Amino acid sequence: MYLLGYDVGSSSVKASLVEVESGKCVASAFYPKHENTIISLKAGWAEQDPESWWENLKLATADVLSQSLSLSKGRPSIAAIGISYQMHGLVCVDKDGKLLRHSIIWCDSRAVPYGDAAFQALGSEKCLGHLLNSPGNFTAAKLAWVKENEPEIFDRIDKIMLPGDYIAFRLTGKIRTTVSGLSEGMFWDFKENRPASFLMDWFGFDEGVLPEICPTFSEQGRLSFQAAQELGLQEGIPVTYRAGDQPNNALSLNAFEPGDIAATAGTSGVVYGVSGKVDYDPLSRVNTFAHVNHTSEEPRLGILLCVNGTGIANAWVRRNVVPRGMMYDEMNAAAEEVPVGSGGVGVYPFGNGAERMLGNKETGFGVFGLNFNVHTWKHLLRATQEGIVFSFKYGIDIMEEMGMKVGVIRAGRANMFLSPIFRDTLASVTGAAIELLDTDGAAGAAKGAGIGAGIYKDHNEAFSTLERLAVIEPAADSSPYLEAYSIWKDNLHI
Repeated sequence: MYLLGYDVGSSSVKASLVEVESGKCVASAFYPKHENTIISLKAGWAEQDPESWWENLKLATADVLSQSLSLSKGRPSIAAIGISYQMHGLVCVDKDGKLLRHSIIWCDSRAVPYGDAAFQALGSEKCLGHLLNSPGNFTAAKLAWVKENEPEIFDRIDKIMLPGDYIAFRLTGKIRTTVSGLSEGMFWDFKENRPASFLMDWFGFDEGVLPEICPTFSEQGRLSFQAAQELGLQEGIPVTYRAGDQPNNALSLNAFEPGDIAATAGTSGVVYGVSGKVDYDPLSRVNTFAHVNHTSEEPRLGILLCVNGTGIANAWVRRNVVPRGMMYDEMNAAAEEVPVGSGGVGVYPFGNGAERMLGNKETGFGVFGLNFNVHTWKHLLRATQEGIVFSFKYGIDIMEEMGMKVGVIRAGRANMFLSPIFRDTLASVTGAAIELLDTDGAAGAAKGAGIGAGIYKDHNEAFSTLERLAVIEPAADSSPYLEAYSIWKDNLHI
């Protein structure tokens, strides 16, 4: 018996087939093989055709089924389907379920003035106290842009959906969403434990545009005859889990309880910490959403920190500073020749746009303490990796101010987590052990489906076979790391 997971990203759609008993991913595929097209008609705009998500999902499914046929000599018996998806997007359909326009996706910034206007008019106490965030550039503000700029489309909207809701609709014919999804769109009122009518009234939205709410782990519909025909699957397979990519990444790493932290460090970096109380950052430097296992009786909130300048900073140093042709493992070895603290050199890796945790300031990439007679490119190389870690630590400090205690940091062994310096520095400066695990978003969504279908009794059983690749403990003497961070923080001018 198998579970099928989909991860619908802005770059590609990935499908993974997981064997229930072993918990192993036996087949996976992603499409397109190049990055999916992002339509940008104006600066700051970013749209995608939801039909392209569906077409790529069909291709990925066919590839996975082909792999499984060669492995098992027969079509796999799939017990349930789970979905992970790019967060904060807006999909609009009419009363017949037909698309009215392309999806305005997560990295589109046109709606910022609409969210800001709502925040100013309604007040920080109301917005933060009820939504746990500023309305910002999230889905509700994107819908406000459509209302003002495309009234003929707005008037025809029957339902709005997040990207994962749309994929579930194409699979099952049912238009539904989750509390976690509504919270990421700024449609959920945590104080009233219901949709945020005060914000919808201010924007002029009818609450009827919101889909029916279903639990994150539940039967949310069954694969329709039409979808089964298109995908080559058996009709009636239940869809039993859906979540945004960051909550799903945390689920994939078995981060469910207060103090658990899931981290990624690719081009940009994300620290997603689970909190056990409904709270917010008064300066709105981090975002707070309902986690996959949140209930009003037992709150589980995901506090999300995004650092734009992480792996992209390390890549810039590779292109412009280190000897030409040097690979990342060679860079890591060279940086290890320099002691902790990089001989007094510090780097601020904020060269990839405005950083929310710095009050949306665009400070740029910065270097301090560089002595031309003492330091080499190796010092700058290590300082860059340390600076990336220190930016993570700065955000984690904000989370701790909100009362979240850091327990363990879980991550996949990829990108910056391949660097020993990065891992050792992060463990030592936060005091948290780092667990590197073998998983990805699509495989996590498959296991989420297993929980939702009742195949696994809980998340501990679902992830009991999750392979731990390595554990990095803090240094026995963390004082050099903490001193370097203190100097870095003292020199940060924002």
